[in-house]
Amino acid sequence: MIRRLLGGSNGRILQFLLAGIGMTAIAAAPSPSGLSTTGQYAIATMFFAGFLWVSGALPLAVTALTIPVLLTGTGVYDTMDAALVGFADHIIFLFLAGFMLANGIQKYDIDRRIALYAIARMGSSLRRLILSIMVVTAVLSMWVSNTATAAMMTPIAIGVLTQVLDRDDLASAEESVRDTEAAETAETAADGGAVEPTAEFTNLQIGMLLGTAYAASVGGVGTIIGTPPNAILVGQLNAILDYEIGFTDWFLVGFPVVVVTLPLVWFVLTYVLYPPEIPAVEGARATAREQLEAMGELDPRGKRVAAIFAVTAGLWMLGGLGEFFEPYLSSVWLTTLFGGDGMTVFGVEGHQGLLYYVMVGVAAVPALVLADTMEWDELVDIDWGTLLLFGGGISLANALADTGATEWIADTVFGGLVGAPIVLVIGAVVLVIIFLTEMTSNAATTSIIVPILISLGSVFSATLGLTDFSTALFLSVAGTIAASFAFALPVATPPNAIVFGSGYVKQRHMLRTGLVLNAIMTVVLTGLIWFLFTFVWPHLLW
Repeated sequence: MIRRLLGGSNGRILQFLLAGIGMTAIAAAPSPSGLSTTGQYAIATMFFAGFLWVSGALPLAVTALTIPVLLTGTGVYDTMDAALVGFADHIIFLFLAGFMLANGIQKYDIDRRIALYAIARMGSSLRRLILSIMVVTAVLSMWVSNTATAAMMTPIAIGVLTQVLDRDDLASAEESVRDTEAAETAETAADGGAVEPTAEFTNLQIGMLLGTAYAASVGGVGTIIGTPPNAILVGQLNAILDYEIGFTDWFLVGFPVVVVTLPLVWFVLTYVLYPPEIPAVEGARATAREQLEAMGELDPRGKRVAAIFAVTAGLWMLGGLGEFFEPYLSSVWLTTLFGGDGMTVFGVEGHQGLLYYVMVGVAAVPALVLADTMEWDELVDIDWGTLLLFGGGISLANALADTGATEWIADTVFGGLVGAPIVLVIGAVVLVIIFLTEMTSNAATTSIIVPILISLGSVFSATLGLTDFSTALFLSVAGTIAASFAFALPVATPPNAIVFGSGYVKQRHMLRTGLVLNAIMTVVLTGLIWFLFTFVWPHLLW
């Protein structure tokens, strides 16, 4: 055991040294034509952070904290304050509020009630049962982080399986996981795998659990707070282009992607790869109804949490509809509620708007406390590491943009696609992003690639027939959406890892299914993004 721990520590140190050596080599190399010295140092910092993010030598958040140190230490920024600006970006506070709202929903089992209600209502067909779990997972993933959603829905999916499959088989599977010796568990984890249960893997079992993981990833595309890549994109667009994607704007872009791709994933799972073998699931529906009855009516505090969440979500959507209220509101109230440069009811000029989605989200936190539903200790139990990752990613994006490094990378790496058909450009972006996110976290990939995609605006604007700004926006949004569609490996996304870690699917099941879906989604997303880009996005994003 000691030797294994020392080996792991030595491996981490070696990876850290390799990252440092690579960074030093890039920083010390002769400056290429068109790249400034500070831009070269920013690229060196990107290599250092990217290497550690991909290798996993350090936790993602810890690596993010090295970015402002390196940017200041190498002179890319002359003060630490400038390097830390990304850690105070408004999108971080939106996610902070979203995490805290999710804690309230989970404390009162509101999410579980929604899941059980859907299972109890969704017919007696096995395929419809899988669909119900996937739909609930996707909907929850829009508002609660996809990681938390997958962690909540995976035990529910396993519980449903116990009502449909042979209980003894599933019990033995759980028993093998639970009773495995600690040393064997550590050895298996060190090898990158999970302890495999002894029970037979049925099509229903594989389809339901993989469907849960994939639905969590797909559903996260629907809103800004659904998955970290969305928030990273919004923060970097604001930092690099000074452009704000509103909550409603993103919903109108992301939700159609969910509506099209989720049923397709379900169809491939239940009709092509893993058709269920059992005709009826009345036992599962009955159990869901029994559990709902046993939970009883939601208590008053839970109802207040549900009301606060519903109002917050409603205001998030309403805040993006200012143009629809323009004929009915005076200019003073329009500016006060939806933002603008005019006079407000407070007697000052210029306002971001009371319905600005970050303001609404942050205001929901004290509302939870004032409603006597959450204590501070319960609110702060959130994923602070993800917030630090956002900050590091935004700081890195700022540095790459401020020094002109992203434009140089875009010209150098993607210049060969200039003049290519638009579908080929989209397909290349989607394929590259899906491939990268299979081997590293989608959040880390987005942090690295989005600044480059934004800088491609000047490279492909003539090819796409758009302005530099519109092209940058289009390509970065397309790449961010693609980051949520890596299905083949457990490391690709937290939902994949959670379902794989349950022990009820093998890696070969996920690999086989993921490769098929990755190929399908590359084609589908390319066509869908082209359609949205041509007919929908011009009216929403630019």
